[in-house]
Amino acid sequence: MPGADMENIQGKIVVITGASSGMGAAAARHLAAKGASVVLGARRAERIEALAAEITEPGGKATSVATDVTKRDDVEKLVDTAVQTYGRIDVLINNAGIMPLSPMDRLKVDEWDRMIDVNLKGVLYGIAAALPRMIEQKSGHIINLSSVAGHKVFGGSTVYSATKTGVRIISEGLRQEVAPHNVRVTIISPGAVKTELLDHISEADVREANQDYVGQVGVPAETFARLVAFAISEPEDVGINEILFRPTAQEL
Repeated sequence: MPGADMENIQGKIVVITGASSGMGAAAARHLAAKGASVVLGARRAERIEALAAEITEPGGKATSVATDVTKRDDVEKLVDTAVQTYGRIDVLINNAGIMPLSPMDRLKVDEWDRMIDVNLKGVLYGIAAALPRMIEQKSGHIINLSSVAGHKVFGGSTVYSATKTGVRIISEGLRQEVAPHNVRVTIISPGAVKTELLDHISEADVREANQDYVGQVGVPAETFARLVAFAISEPEDVGINEILFRPTAQEL
């Protein structure tokens, strides 16, 4: 039934972190086209302002809020803006993340700290901002971004994999706790997707190896957007708890 997913997404208020590029931007465009109102958060204010304008110009609904997910006040403001503008929050997509891969012996401690702040604490701050609203509404959906790297470790991914495994554990614990409140929780674990994420890698040899590989096999960010829409579009009594996807050609 081609119209069914439209009905379940139509009119929903969706907050997206990391919405300035890549998978977050693709999800914003896709969900807005299906009738959702999207609230875009990212550090690059000019990017999300332009994206909001792109969505609203043909009649879609979007607003943007400059957001650094490592600052709890910023994340609270993002969710508050959704509620003040549209009256509620139906979906939170904790999409913001960074992936500065490196071997442990290069001691990129600042990058380890940053990954923990963005990939783990940023997700927790999103949950802290949205969850009280969703419990009060007795409905809601939190979608957290893990990764194939949250299921396995590969060259240079040790700390990144730790943060993404942490997201999976947080999400499963949250799912169990909020089930009585009619709040759904979904973990999405992408494989190789063509986005800016690889640009975060400061070690040239690691960056080039990953860019070469993703350039060969990676799927576009719109793949993620379709899977987000699938998870949201299921009826409220169905929780799509985890989606793990890879390009067909990706072996690991």
